[in-house]
Amino acid sequence: MADRIHFRKFYPNYYSFLVNGAMVLLVGAILPYLIEESGINYSTAGLFLSAFAVGNFLASFVNPFLTKCVGRKASIVITACLMPASLLGISFIPPVPAMIALFVLLGISRGSYSIINNAYINEKGDGSAAALNLLHMVFATGAFLAPMILSFYFKIGLSWRSIVYTISIASAVSIVMIFMLDLSGDGGLGRGGIDSAKLPAQRKNFWREPVFYVSGLLLFFYLGLENCVNGWFVTYFKNSGIMSITFANSLVSFTWLAVLFGRLSTAIISTKVKQKYIILADCLATAVFFTLLISTKNLAVITFSIIALGFFFAGIYPTGVSNAGSVIKGSDFGTSMLLAISALGGILMPQVVGSVADRIGLVGAIALLLVNVVAMIVLSLVNMRAKKD
Repeated sequence: MADRIHFRKFYPNYYSFLVNGAMVLLVGAILPYLIEESGINYSTAGLFLSAFAVGNFLASFVNPFLTKCVGRKASIVITACLMPASLLGISFIPPVPAMIALFVLLGISRGSYSIINNAYINEKGDGSAAALNLLHMVFATGAFLAPMILSFYFKIGLSWRSIVYTISIASAVSIVMIFMLDLSGDGGLGRGGIDSAKLPAQRKNFWREPVFYVSGLLLFFYLGLENCVNGWFVTYFKNSGIMSITFANSLVSFTWLAVLFGRLSTAIISTKVKQKYIILADCLATAVFFTLLISTKNLAVITFSIIALGFFFAGIYPTGVSNAGSVIKGSDFGTSMLLAISALGGILMPQVVGSVADRIGLVGAIALLLVNVVAMIVLSLVNMRAKKD
């Protein structure tokens, strides 16, 4: 009976993050078709990706505000409704300004889901890296499924809009399932939830903790890298002539299958190995395989490298969030600010890559992401000293 109650308590949360993962990969998967049908350049396409990331960033302010005004459950229901509405709007390919607005709204929905899902598991799972990695493993499952479904739709003669409609329906179902979650609290934001006055001082004053900033900056550079891989790499593979777009979608999909196994592995390892060591190892491996990926046109090497990259990508974000768990636990605002810092990286890099690509080509522009890779290694080393445990 207890297991059934536990399952019912977490299943809606996992399902919503599954849909979230599918939607995030959908953005990159359909980008080549948006470019083609809209007749836009790389810089404008990068603006779409950045607008999506801006929305994700704004969610860190929109969500706490709505939560304070109307409570957790009402807040997430309102922002969740933006997902199917925005996806349907994008499928009509409106003028560029309207498209940018739709991507911003889609990002707000994505970010609000992320805040609630992470905060919910952080509270119910007592901030454990294992619980957060399992949550993000579900996200990876959704990310794996989206490009695979898109490739399947192409094989049976459907267009890219079919996957947009599919995920729109799935996101509408998640709105209904949100009502199954125990979201009566508000994360300490003022509507009868956790009493922030009773939180330990380091949790109220998270902004004074070096670990908060180290974790935030690490996630800043990581999300810049991840958003570009998710958003640009299908187009990158297609335009480089290395592989067909169908194979590129399948490869990105299998990359997220590697992420799934990577997060499962990290969840297991995190029960025995300290978070700071996991982060350092993942960042070093990411540097190796990303460098290998962009330095060759050998299809076999590229396939191996991007799948390995996905595997070592896997643990960085959830373990990075958990790394700051001791100073943000019990505070939706603390979680929001951590995710806001990280979201800035996802805003800047897609636009930078797109702008540079218009001048030197997308293949050369992708090499700029080596800056992120180096920064992640440096910050993971700083984190080794900042974390006392």
